[in-house]
Amino acid sequence: MTTTNQSLLERRKAVLPTGLGVAFPIFAEKAKNSEIWDIEGKRYIDFVGGISVLNTGHSHPKITQRVHEQLDKFTHTAAQMINYECYVDLAEKLCEKAPISGDTKAFFLTTGAEAVENCIKIARAKTRRPGVISFVGGWHGRTMMCMSLTGKVLPYKKNFGPMPGPVFHALFPAEELNVTEAQALHSLDMIFQADIDPSEVAAMIVEPVQGEGGFHQVTPSFAKALREICDEHGIVLIFDEVQCGFARTGTLFATEQLGVEPDLMTAAKSLAGGYPISAVIGRADIMDAPQVGGLGGTYSGNPLACVAALAVMEVIEEENLLERSIEIGDTIASFLKGLNLSSIGHIRHKGAMLAFELIDSEGKPDAAAAANLKAKSFEQGLLLASCGMYGNAIRVMVPLTVEDEVLQEGLDIIKGILTA
Repeated sequence: MTTTNQSLLERRKAVLPTGLGVAFPIFAEKAKNSEIWDIEGKRYIDFVGGISVLNTGHSHPKITQRVHEQLDKFTHTAAQMINYECYVDLAEKLCEKAPISGDTKAFFLTTGAEAVENCIKIARAKTRRPGVISFVGGWHGRTMMCMSLTGKVLPYKKNFGPMPGPVFHALFPAEELNVTEAQALHSLDMIFQADIDPSEVAAMIVEPVQGEGGFHQVTPSFAKALREICDEHGIVLIFDEVQCGFARTGTLFATEQLGVEPDLMTAAKSLAGGYPISAVIGRADIMDAPQVGGLGGTYSGNPLACVAALAVMEVIEEENLLERSIEIGDTIASFLKGLNLSSIGHIRHKGAMLAFELIDSEGKPDAAAAANLKAKSFEQGLLLASCGMYGNAIRVMVPLTVEDEVLQEGLDIIKGILTA
C-alpha cells in the first residue's frame, strides 16, 4: 500500500491528541535550504522556517557535517555529569557576542520555554522577590510559568488555569495597536499602584520584537524607559530573544539595535539551525545567584546541538547573513508596498523579521483574509504563517540563505492571490 499524506494523517489522528494542531496536512520527506518536499513528491517554498528556527536553512552542509563528526564521538553524557569542550566553546562565544557589558556567563537548556523559566528562577534567586511583569501580546512559551507570562489567551491559556503567579501584564506600545509609549508606561505604573509594589518584583520580561504577538517592535526610547524603571527598583530586566535572535533582525541579537543592555537574555530557535538547544546569557553576578544544582536538565546543552550552534555562528559570519537579513526584509517590504493594495495594512520589519496585516474595507483586522491567503498559498506550494492578537498578520520567516529566485517565486504567489 502506497503511503500518502492522507493515510498518515489518519494514523496521526488516531494516536495524537486533538490539542496538538498542525498547520499543513502534509508530511515532509526531505528539505534543502528554503524548500521542502512531501512524501508524495510535491515541492513547497518554505516561508515558515520551522517557526523561525531555520535562519541558516534546511540541512546546511556545514552544520550537518559538524553534527556527523560529533555523532562519531558521542551523543550524550549529561553536561552536569561529564563535561565536554563544545559546551564551553559555545558559552564563551555567546558571552563574547551578547550585548551585555562586563562579566557575563551562559548556560544551556533544550527549549525556549526552559530558557525563559530559568531566567525567572535566576531573577527570583537574585532578588528574593516573587513578582514578574510581562506585556500584552508577548509570547514566552507553553509551560505553566510561560503561559502565565504570555499575553494572549487563545489558544494558549484557555482551560489550563489557574496560572502561576504573581505575574502582571502591562500594555505593549505599538502604533498599529493604538497604544502609545506613554500609555504603556502608565499601565506599568498602574500595576505598581494597584497590584504589586515594585519592591516585590523580581523581573520584567519583554521581547525586543514580539513573535506570536505580531512582530511589533520595542523602540529604543521604550527600552530605555524600562531600563530606568528596573534600575530604580532593583528589578532584573530580561530580553527574550528566542524568536528575534540569530540574525533574523539584521543584527545577531535584536537587542543590539536598542542601545540598552538587559540583565539576562534568552536565545533558542535559530541558535542551532534546527537542533534543540536554548541559552540563558546574563550578568555574571546575577547568573551566579542560584545554588549549586539549582540549574540544569538531563538533555540541556546536548553536544550535537552545541556543535551545530557553533557552526551556525560561523555560517552567519561567512555568508554575511546579517546583511542578507536586511536585504531580504527590504525586498519583501518594497514588494508589498509596490502592490499598492488597500487590503494590505501595516507592514513592519526589522531585517527579515517581517509581518504585514490584512484589513477589510473599513480598515479592520481581516483574519479571514489571512487564512485565505495561507490556504491558497499552500495550494500553490508556498508555506505561510500568521500571527498577531487578531490573527490577521502574515509573518515571513524565510531562511536567510534563500536563493533570490526562490524568494521571488514565493512573492509572486502572494501577489497572484492578493491581486486576483
